[in-house]
Amino acid sequence: MNLSRRLDAIAGYIPHGSTVADIGTDHLQLPVYLINSGICRSVIAGELNQLPYRQAENLAAFHKLTGKIQVRLGDGLKVLSPDEAEVVVIAGIGGGAILKMLSDSPDALKTVQRLILQPMTGAGYLRLWLVQNGWRISDETLVEEKGRLYCVILAEHGRESAQDQFLIEIGPRLAEKNNPLADKYFWKLYTDCQKLADKLSGAASPAAKEKASETNKKLIRIREVLAKNERKLC
Repeated sequence: MNLSRRLDAIAGYIPHGSTVADIGTDHLQLPVYLINSGICRSVIAGELNQLPYRQAENLAAFHKLTGKIQVRLGDGLKVLSPDEAEVVVIAGIGGGAILKMLSDSPDALKTVQRLILQPMTGAGYLRLWLVQNGWRISDETLVEEKGRLYCVILAEHGRESAQDQFLIEIGPRLAEKNNPLADKYFWKLYTDCQKLADKLSGAASPAAKEKASETNKKLIRIREVLAKNERKLC
């Protein structure tokens, strides 16, 4: 089975021999690949709703992997008990939804060694939550697929080396990398930030004025990161 670039990047962060929980497994592509390639001895695949849960069960049976892939019905990490998985993968949903899953299951998270997260939106808020709750951003990579950029975040227990909230929000490991996709990613952040600044321009309320000031400061910081990255690429 050939994985998409996005799933291949996720698989690249999974240690050989680990037990993985793939939350929101999406057609069981990653679990099947991890077992058949010999990366994992077993995988727990979680699904929230009955239809995808039944589909995942049928796919596990089709691939003759029912004994190695446990498909479970439940909400987020609530399908896990402590010590069941060293690695948790949550991919393809919004950062806010990922954050809620993590914050709702502190007991399950205590024994998880590695989080591999691929938020579709809200990556900045997710990074900040991770750092504020005892996780460090060990690595982060970007992949481009069908014209869209995806960030894949690897987090492990520990103290984050970056203490600048702005850098944590935009991706401290991405800011360190000599990567053309990082440049493209930061330009997207800059464009989105500029749109917000334009929208807030001329705002009358104190709260909106404060937000506008924060946004303009962020624009300056992103420009600095872009300039630094441009020098790295030269």
